[in-house]
Order: sequence, then C-alpha cells, then structure tokens
Amino acid sequence: MKSDYNKSAVVMGATSGIGYEVALLLAQRGWKVGIAGRREEILSQMKKEHPGIVAYEVVDVNSPQATEGLQRLIAQLGQMDLYFHSSGIGFQNLSLDAEKELSTVETNCLGMSRLVGEAFRYFASHPEREADLAVISSIARTKGLGAAPAYSASKRFTSHYLECLCQQKRIRHLDHIHLIDIRPGFVRTPLIEGSRFPMQLDAKEVAAEIVRAIAQHKGVVTINWLYRLLVWFWQLIPRWLWVRMRIC
Repeated sequence: MKSDYNKSAVVMGATSGIGYEVALLLAQRGWKVGIAGRREEILSQMKKEHPGIVAYEVVDVNSPQATEGLQRLIAQLGQMDLYFHSSGIGFQNLSLDAEKELSTVETNCLGMSRLVGEAFRYFASHPEREADLAVISSIARTKGLGAAPAYSASKRFTSHYLECLCQQKRIRHLDHIHLIDIRPGFVRTPLIEGSRFPMQLDAKEVAAEIVRAIAQHKGVVTINWLYRLLVWFWQLIPRWLWVRMRIC
C-alpha cells in the first residue's frame, strides 16, 4: 500500500486487543504511528520493537488532560492523517453493580467523545489533508443487552455520536474527513477473556479488516459476514419480543 507511506496515524487504546493489532499492522504497512494508552511499559516496548511506531504518550481517556496528551502525540508525529479510537471497557453485569456501570459510561461515552471530538476538531482545522477518523463501536449497539446494560448503551451512544459528526461534516462542508463506525462482534481480547461467548474472532484478522475498511473510507463496517447476518436478523426482532429473550 504505497499510499500509506508518509502518512501518520494515532492509535488510542493501543496497549492490548484490537488497538494493539491495528497499531502493529499500520506500522508494518508504512504508516508513521503514534500510540497511546495507560500502560507505559507496553507503549515503550512497542516503540522499541517496531520501527514504524515512532512516538507514544501515556493517556487516560477519562482525564480532563487527555486531549493534551493527544496534542503532544500529534506534535511528535508532525501531523495526523488517521485517528483510530479503540479505548473502551465493558462488563457482563446482571447484578447492575454501580461502579461497573458508571466506569463503563465514563470511558465509553465521556472518554470517547473527549478524544474523538478533539481529533475531529484537529481534522476540521486542517482541510488541506484527507483524514480518516475511525472508532470502535460494537454490534452491541444494535439492541439493548440485559446482561451488559451500560456497555450496549454506551456503544449505541458511540454509534450515534459518529452519525452526528457525519451530518455535521456535511453541514460544515468538511468533505476531507472520512468517519468510520467499526462494529466488531466478539473478539478474543482481554475484554472478554475467560468468557464463553460464541463466534469469537481473531484480533489479527479483525485488525486486517479494519485497516482495509479505513483504506476504502467505509462509513460503517460490521466485522465479519456472520455478524452482518446476525445483526440483520436482530434488527427484525420487535422490542416486545426482544425483551423476552435471554441474551447473555
């Protein structure tokens, strides 16, 4: 992918799971990559082991200073052509533990909008360059999941936030910005470690599909075809029936 050379990407949430794999893949394909997350030892090791990863910043998306970390990372890269947001948490929470619910909302809604909003503002102020802003939501945004209330609701929030930004970029004639809503199913990452969820996807394969979707400027991508079929079926189920189903 020759067009990827001389382009710079920021991966937020790069220390594990999908973010980690996407950061490595972008670096392998010639991107100049800046990574961010909370675990400095992993960030530092990634930079040492992978020449394409040229900068890192320790960033907690829940901190009011998180946007400053993103700005420093962009300054180290010199520019940003792609912002990829993969920072999120989630729990199965049938007991409705308040700490789990609120921390999920804080990270997946407040933290996401804090950093994605900052990336959008950056891209809006640089109309001379084509830009991609890609965010992980989830197939969980399709229906309310009783086993994971805050998680599924937060992913609905994420998806709607991106839809709003899509409309805003049209209103403001920011045609150089491409927004990508990425909706994976269950991926074998630390987020679902130890679970028995069916149809678990390999994180490397998911990362490859994500990078392809970004290259094609897809507006919405559900990964993979089995989950596209599942989501299509879910959307046909009326609410009165859905709430009577046991989905865990």
